[in-house]
Amino acid sequence: MYEKIDKTQYTPMMRQYLTIKEAYPDTLVFFRLGDFYEMFFNDALVASKELEIVLTGRDAGTEERVPMCGVPYHAVDQYIERLSDKGYKVAIVEQLEEPNGKNLVARDVVRIITPGTNVTEAFLDEKTNNYLASVSKETENYSLSYLDISTGETRTTLLPLKIESVYDEINKLGAKEVIVGPRFPKPYADYMRSVFGLVVSVQEDQKLDDYLFNLVKGLPDASLDSATRLLNYVINTQKRVLVHLKPFAFYQDKSFLKLDPNTIRNLELVQSLRGDKSRNNLFACLDKCSTAMGSRHLKRSILFPFTKLEPILKRQQMIEDFSKNYLISEEIRVLLREVYDLERIVGRISFGTVNPKDLIQLKRSLGVVPQIKKLIAEIKTKTLQQFNQTILDFSDLHKLLDDAINEDAPFLLRDGGVIKPGYSEELDKVKYVSLHTQEVLMNIEQREREKTGIKNLKIGFNKVFGYYIEVTKSNIPLVKDEFGYIRKQTTSNSERYITEELKELEALILRSNEHSIELEIKLFEEVRSKCKERSQELQQLADSLSELDLVLALMIVARNNLFVRPIFSQYSDIIIKKGRHPVVEQYSPEPFIPNDLFMYNDNQILLITGPNMSGKSTYMRQNALMVIMAQMGSFVPAESAELPIFDQIFTRIGSSDDIASGASTFMTEMLEVNYALQNATERSLIIFDEVGRGTATFDGLALAQAIIEYIHEKIGAKTLFSTHYHELTNLEKSLVRLNNVHVEAKEENGKIVFLHQVLKGATDKSYGIHVAALANLPKSLTLRAHDILQKLDSNNHYDSDRLALSNYTEPVIVNTLSEAEEKVLTELKELDVDDLRPIDALVLLSSLKEKLNK
Repeated sequence: MYEKIDKTQYTPMMRQYLTIKEAYPDTLVFFRLGDFYEMFFNDALVASKELEIVLTGRDAGTEERVPMCGVPYHAVDQYIERLSDKGYKVAIVEQLEEPNGKNLVARDVVRIITPGTNVTEAFLDEKTNNYLASVSKETENYSLSYLDISTGETRTTLLPLKIESVYDEINKLGAKEVIVGPRFPKPYADYMRSVFGLVVSVQEDQKLDDYLFNLVKGLPDASLDSATRLLNYVINTQKRVLVHLKPFAFYQDKSFLKLDPNTIRNLELVQSLRGDKSRNNLFACLDKCSTAMGSRHLKRSILFPFTKLEPILKRQQMIEDFSKNYLISEEIRVLLREVYDLERIVGRISFGTVNPKDLIQLKRSLGVVPQIKKLIAEIKTKTLQQFNQTILDFSDLHKLLDDAINEDAPFLLRDGGVIKPGYSEELDKVKYVSLHTQEVLMNIEQREREKTGIKNLKIGFNKVFGYYIEVTKSNIPLVKDEFGYIRKQTTSNSERYITEELKELEALILRSNEHSIELEIKLFEEVRSKCKERSQELQQLADSLSELDLVLALMIVARNNLFVRPIFSQYSDIIIKKGRHPVVEQYSPEPFIPNDLFMYNDNQILLITGPNMSGKSTYMRQNALMVIMAQMGSFVPAESAELPIFDQIFTRIGSSDDIASGASTFMTEMLEVNYALQNATERSLIIFDEVGRGTATFDGLALAQAIIEYIHEKIGAKTLFSTHYHELTNLEKSLVRLNNVHVEAKEENGKIVFLHQVLKGATDKSYGIHVAALANLPKSLTLRAHDILQKLDSNNHYDSDRLALSNYTEPVIVNTLSEAEEKVLTELKELDVDDLRPIDALVLLSSLKEKLNK
């Protein structure tokens, strides 16, 4: 659009704007004009609507005024935050020189703010990372790299050559923006935009600057494209060197327990199904962290539990060591509350957006580190002594900050008073002049009172005409010409005068103040630069303190809730005694009923029956949560627990239409089931709750049985399968590794009582009508339902033995395709749709149709 505009018809300033806008067509350009950022043309139309600000116009050399809107520069962050939330990119154009009144002021883009690169404090959630991701399609894998520009964290991995694995990982990360190359398949990029609401940005191929090579050193070749593209995008948008970025940490897909988005949602790991504000989720339950860094680290640990034993055992041992030294641990937790968000402070230091308050917070954080190290040293265990060595000492940097920065420094540098007296002799001299002139002003005021006889005469200051003498109206007759007072302003109660002496003094004070501010800014930048040199070391300290905070949080949760240290077996046995749901027991007003879970090689599948509302779903969820907690190195809510190391957890719990992708409740259910069946291994845990209830009764029953048999015969994964189809309990006779259990309930005086106990064997009643009565349905209705149920029960002839999958062979499929149809089918199978442009697809489709019609 903008490249087609004839720029010659516009004023020089507007031509400058249009030239910049041409380079950033998909970005809203905030163009600095004095104290405002202005937007023009279509950007103004968009911004005025999204920000609900007034749309005006500006004369720009043409007959029609150019659409324009603007926001004050001092409040720009809040407007950028609102636009970022809505997925817009914003280019900040600043004046690069002071206006001289003659020539056009030089301007250029100094930074591009996108949803994945926004480091504005108001935009960021202190307990959540803001990830920017990059995806590239390699020969044998998808490469996924991501970073949090506010903390410096960088990671990369290789995923199977299935686009679903990419979607799952990006969803798990909660990334808001994804970077792709120009050859990335457009349908996949469009899907991420439309279904997941992601901003997908294209970064052209570009050689990585030499100074960034250390960040990608040692990565597999297949990871280099996504990591390099990500770094180039960040450098191109931020327009600066970011020294706080850590070298990319490569991790194998198999290094962590795989949790797909459905499992994360169904198990309520980091967010309740009830919404963002509810605390009924595992993260809220475990988050006793003292720092924001620790909370973010906890969330990552929940979403990425280990599959290697070494890091699990190390974290377990730290929890145990701290628990045995509880008083010392509590002292450390108190000190950690004085540690600020080091990761993001270091990020702002690197960005150059750090303010005096940030450096004060850095100083306070560094100040408690020696005390933390001393306390850990008192616990004489090998694990903690080794860990203590990773906590670096910054006594020298702490001293610099303590010497240089005033404890009560203002937020803005230009307000002055940032640098401590005694730090700079030159600054002290300049400030002395300023303070001395203040004394001179007081002396002048006293002298003028005595000279004029006006006791309430005052010397004041305003930005319009500087220092003045103020005389109340009743005393104006006392002002004589020989005093040299020059009348400057009349107010309702007084007259204001200036004198040559005050004008000279004002010039001296202003020069002194300006020089003082300039010196403070220079000294502050020197201190910032010295902190910036230590960015990587400070990030290492942040990593260690966040791990310490996480471990202490898990320790305090374990102590307060009687969690135990699980042990890991080389076998596939699950032996949980008196297990509990960590979230439900914490927030439920009723005492939680614990239950066992015993699964060995001979009972790979537990078929769970019981009334609605009896606790089947809670029981299945609690065991899945214990697996996750155990593999993140936490203690678990049980009397004892022995577990294998799982590679994946799959869940199908509840029903909700996936409207965004056009799938019905039952289709969503079947897609989730299929995803589990296609990806599960014998080392996986499958949680299926009431599968098949979204369709007709016998369809659902048949599907449920077939799914159970498929898991039993083809996969071998440990599976908890709850059902309301009581006919399925007969499968225990034909499937040797399936056992029935049920959640106990009893009737008392015609009413149902839930006991929430899981016992061996099946139940033959669902108590559905009793539950309906609890919901206060009309009594006549529930009585009628009871009569119907009795008639249905007497006519039920379903026999699951007769439908066993093992009794069936696959039907022989007779090929009825013609020769032409066979050729078309072969051509379709060999087709790589990723390489097709839309126009090529249409041409091919037309050709195939023609072949079939011959």
